[in-house]
Amino acid sequence: MEDIPDISVVVPVHDEAGAAGPLAREIAAAFAGRSYEMIFVDDASKDATLAELRALMGELPTLRVLGHSTNAGQSRAVRTGVLAARGAVVVTLDGDGQNPPADAPKLADALIAAPPNVALVGGRRAKRQDSEAKRWASRWANRIRKRLLKDDADDTGCGLKAFRRDVFLRLPYFDHVHRYLPALTIREGYENRYLDVDHRHRETGRSKYTNWGRLTASFSDLMGVMWLKSRSRQPGSINEF
Repeated sequence: MEDIPDISVVVPVHDEAGAAGPLAREIAAAFAGRSYEMIFVDDASKDATLAELRALMGELPTLRVLGHSTNAGQSRAVRTGVLAARGAVVVTLDGDGQNPPADAPKLADALIAAPPNVALVGGRRAKRQDSEAKRWASRWANRIRKRLLKDDADDTGCGLKAFRRDVFLRLPYFDHVHRYLPALTIREGYENRYLDVDHRHRETGRSKYTNWGRLTASFSDLMGVMWLKSRSRQPGSINEF
């Protein structure tokens, strides 16, 4: 019988040819000696991303490659990977290589060592390597979201997160849900923790989002999550008799 890994590393990718392959090798090096699998989910790339990943499967035995036939967005790609994951702990990284995989094991270890009421350990980019305009927009978005949702997260845009698979699958799904995981886990009655992580310059490709695109999407998402929080009721402890 095939061993079930403790950790599943899920990486959504779209048009990341030249970055996805090196990232997979870095993940393999970071988790060497650990019980893990990595699942790359290609979100209908139009470049050679899928071909590059499939070519690596013989070299990296822990690599699994899934592919969407239609572009469905980052959150759907993450969900596809989590649904396919076999590990109880899931670690996500952005596919552009800006999240150093070397930081991923410490988030997984922090979650594994945490009590069961901690559902997520999020990365917090200590020295973000983005344009000033992007950093400015992110700071304001985080302040507004944190004030309205009280989600205790300073950097929900960081793709590097570790969370419990079973908790994730209880959460409501919608496009861009990956940016609201801290608020939704709190809504479900859990706690979150955060650790500083590194951040790198993008070496290949280009960002899939603009500041305006993020703003327009985040407004409706924010209103939706506020509504979800307002309609939540907690049962306290649950006893079986």
